[in-house]
Amino acid sequence: MYEEIIEDLKTRLSSKRFAHTLGVARAAVALAERYGEDPEEAYLAGLLHDCAKEIPLSQMQQLVDKSGLTIDVDMYVNGALLHGVSGAILARSRYGVTNPHILEAIRYHTTGRVGMTPLDMIIFLADYIEETRDFPGVAELRQIAFKDLEAGVLAGYDNTIRHLLDQGLSIYFKTILGRNDIVRRIKSR
Repeated sequence: MYEEIIEDLKTRLSSKRFAHTLGVARAAVALAERYGEDPEEAYLAGLLHDCAKEIPLSQMQQLVDKSGLTIDVDMYVNGALLHGVSGAILARSRYGVTNPHILEAIRYHTTGRVGMTPLDMIIFLADYIEETRDFPGVAELRQIAFKDLEAGVLAGYDNTIRHLLDQGLSIYFKTILGRNDIVRRIKSR
């Protein structure tokens, strides 16, 4: 099954995005093993997390429209955000994934959400720390990710928010809600 998905992704993604995808799948397995989660679920979610990343925004919107999902306008007009939702739809329709945990991890891998599951957090973090990523602070983020899953997610949120602020870009409101939820979870331990 994985071989067919990999071959299809190789034809649909740029070589850089394909390398990133394989890196995310490997990082997801390592994190799943570290935190006692299912490595096969993590691998499949990692493989498919960006399956819609490089399709045009209009096609992402068509996928969402046909699915009947209600999406807020901030996400609907932003491919960087919408690719998670449209990727989950594509994972189901094109690749036959029916496991709701995998589909939700794909859906929320960029924005996060309130009430993230361990698999959600693993895919969120694997997307940040996979081996092709090279940005200031990634080595520290990798260390945190393997020490404490929730602390790694918080560091990922903080990194994203800082980057968006530095670029003068808007911050998706559900990302802020997700970050606040992780802060509460860490404080309540």
